[in-house]
Amino acid sequence: MTSEYRHIPVLLTECIDALDLPEHPVFVDATLGFAGHSFEAAKQLGSDGLLIGIDQDEVALSSATEKLESIPADRRPELGLLRGNFGDLDELLCSCEIPGIDAILFDLGVSSVQIDTQSRGFSFKENGPLDMRMDPGKQTLTAEEIVNTYNAADLTRIIRAYSDEKWASRIADFIVKARADAPITESGQLVDVIKAAIPASARRAGGHPAKRTFQALRIEVNSELTVLRRGLDAAVRWLNPGGMIVVISYHSLEDRIVKDTFASFANRCTCPPELPVCVCEKQPILDLVTRKPQLPTPEEIARNPRARSAKLRIAQKR
Repeated sequence: MTSEYRHIPVLLTECIDALDLPEHPVFVDATLGFAGHSFEAAKQLGSDGLLIGIDQDEVALSSATEKLESIPADRRPELGLLRGNFGDLDELLCSCEIPGIDAILFDLGVSSVQIDTQSRGFSFKENGPLDMRMDPGKQTLTAEEIVNTYNAADLTRIIRAYSDEKWASRIADFIVKARADAPITESGQLVDVIKAAIPASARRAGGHPAKRTFQALRIEVNSELTVLRRGLDAAVRWLNPGGMIVVISYHSLEDRIVKDTFASFANRCTCPPELPVCVCEKQPILDLVTRKPQLPTPEEIARNPRARSAKLRIAQKR
């Protein structure tokens, strides 16, 4: 991947339309990045709106601040740009002293600045230290520690569960064998081990052979699925009536969590199916705007290959 196309916001028009921002809106970009989506949203917010942007990467936050502040003052919304993780959404929004929000966007996955920075170890295409922490200042667990200390069973479990890698057990065994000779400290070393573990015939299709294992390690390092569940639950609580929640996911594990979370708030009845009427009185909290996810058009994928696996889901607070 090149930074040129990874800086292009995915499903931009669809997201801005879905946010449906009202007058005097409070909009939260829970994954601010380089403010690709927020820059366009700010034009709708105007000077009467409040834009709260959240990112845990200092470089991205600084770049986003500069971009958003380039909007003329008389057309720029009030900005509240916060360093943090959307898993801590309750704490972050409490610090803004607001009663609720009108729309929130999650653009999940790894940001371009993280992939581009070789020392972060996210990329399987460039050699670097096996780190993969999204917030090195607060996190201690690294991919290097996982690769060199988890036993074969635990390595198999996370690789299989977080990536659907069919060769998970074999990759785990090869990792354990390789680290017995010397610690695996760099991404290039790990790529070589993974390539050796996957038979040559299986490496000819399905993209880079290390892609799925690197995804699994990244998810484990950053507790991404747990953080996502926590962030989505908090977002629904903070939404004002009529407020919109818009989520772009990039792999099936994320999309399944978004789908299930939305469904749990849209279908809250716990009555046995044989009862003719609901007696539990648990009312729906969300209405599903998208029953099936919106996908990028072939034209967008041609312009921006990062969009290839994107899925957009939208719901509205009752």
